[in-house]
Amino acid sequence: MTEEDPELLNVAPGEPHDSLMSETISYVVGLAFALILTGVSFWVASTSAIWGPGVAVGLVVLAIAQMGVHLVFFLHITSGPDNANNVLALAFGVLIVFLVMIGTIWIMYHLAANMGPPPEMTNLHLQRG
Repeated sequence: MTEEDPELLNVAPGEPHDSLMSETISYVVGLAFALILTGVSFWVASTSAIWGPGVAVGLVVLAIAQMGVHLVFFLHITSGPDNANNVLALAFGVLIVFLVMIGTIWIMYHLAANMGPPPEMTNLHLQRG
C-alpha cells in the first residue's frame, strides 16, 4: 500500500490508521465538523429565524453533536472490542461529573433553607423595637 492508495482513506473515524496522511485527513475532517457545528451554534443563538424556545433545544442538540465529533475524531472513542477500557473510563468520568453537578445543585437548593431570616423580617423586628 502506498500513500496514494485509496484504501488508506477507507478507515472509519476513531480506528487506527496505517499512515500519517490518513490520520491527518481524519483530524482535518473532525476539525471541519467542529468548526461547522460551532458556527451553526453561534448562528442559532443570534438569529430570530428560530422560534424562541427552540433555540435552547437547538443548542443542546448541537452541543451533543459537538461532543460526539470530539469523542470520535480527536479522542478516538469507538465501539470496537479493543476500545472497551476507553469507553468505561469515559462512562466513569461522565458519572462523576453528573454526581458533582447534582450534588452541587442539591446543596445550593437546600442552602437557602439554612440561611438566616430575610432582610424584610429583620426590618420588621427593628421597626417594632
